[in-house]
Amino acid sequence: MFRTEIAPHGGRLINRFVSGSEADELRERAKSLTQIALADRRLSDLELIANGAFSPLEGFMGRADYENCIINQRLASGLPWTIPVTLAVSDDEAEGLHIDQEIALVDKFENILAVLELEEIYRYDKEREARLVYRTLEDAHPGVRNLFRRGDIHLGGRIRVLQDRGDKAFPDLRLTPLQVRRAFAQRGWRKIAGFHTRNPIHRAHEYITKAALETMDGLLVHPIYSATEKDEIPATVRMECYRVLLEHYYPQERVMLAVLPAASRFAGPREAIFHALIRKNFGCTHFIVGRDHAGVGNYYGTFDAQYIFDEFEPAELGIVPMTFDHAYYSPSVGTMGTDKTIPDGAQKIALSGTKVRQMLMDGQIPPAEFTRPEVAKVLIAAMRERK
Repeated sequence: MFRTEIAPHGGRLINRFVSGSEADELRERAKSLTQIALADRRLSDLELIANGAFSPLEGFMGRADYENCIINQRLASGLPWTIPVTLAVSDDEAEGLHIDQEIALVDKFENILAVLELEEIYRYDKEREARLVYRTLEDAHPGVRNLFRRGDIHLGGRIRVLQDRGDKAFPDLRLTPLQVRRAFAQRGWRKIAGFHTRNPIHRAHEYITKAALETMDGLLVHPIYSATEKDEIPATVRMECYRVLLEHYYPQERVMLAVLPAASRFAGPREAIFHALIRKNFGCTHFIVGRDHAGVGNYYGTFDAQYIFDEFEPAELGIVPMTFDHAYYSPSVGTMGTDKTIPDGAQKIALSGTKVRQMLMDGQIPPAEFTRPEVAKVLIAAMRERK
């Protein structure tokens, strides 16, 4: 059995896939069941429940877990959990459904992916969820916008999964928690930092990941793969940026690249905890939290995603946050650093993924202190193709 030092959240890595005769019988029975079609976030959530990334969840949340999550940032058991993972449907979809019914969950091609054992049917308050989870009711917030466009009824219950979704991008990098844990064990890593991103890694990100790696056995670069906002760089381009950067500027034996097929909630502080717990399930012992983690617009304070970790006891989270200040390049000192390492009064050039994107959109080549030339080459080629 492959093990790392850290246990999954809740103590057990969940696996909701069924196989053999059980799968054959369920697949045949599912052909006659009521169907609910999944797309986008619901497909992503199904995949991550099934493979254990969302351990200890075994299905979509019932009322007790949902209520405790949005109000207390915990499951009904008391275990920390900050983002609701629910299956919302319309009144029309819910009509005629009853408790203890089995429901076939299908993709847009009506392929049967899983069966939901329906345990609860309940209405929920969208405005309350928006206030508590996203801290705003503004439709301009992408997480709130998604919430308000969903159905008004939640279906709760465990799932049994018959097959993977058929549209899996980046199959070579789409590793399950068990596969990543095995890779860590094979490499002999015991202290592993996880790094979450939805942008190409610029020099500030490179600095904080390498600073973390100084005290770790390994680094998991774990970019999120999901539908992007209109001004974000497409996933295929981002993945190529990660590959060329890691190839040229990181020690190959101490870094690993995999993708996380999760949907972005843009929930800032709450999502920082959520992302840390997911990386715990993948076997990371530490989690890098920079400025404005999972933020969008001006809805959250710059370091709110770091402060929220103080609301939990370290032992109950079971993964160590590695917090970093603003990182920037100082021409007068000639190096990257933060206010903790760069002298007062030194010249500072602030770096950000947003600034790099804007420069590319304006047809400018980012300077070397912003991004590595190999990464800039990939980004510039992609921007030309989009014109």
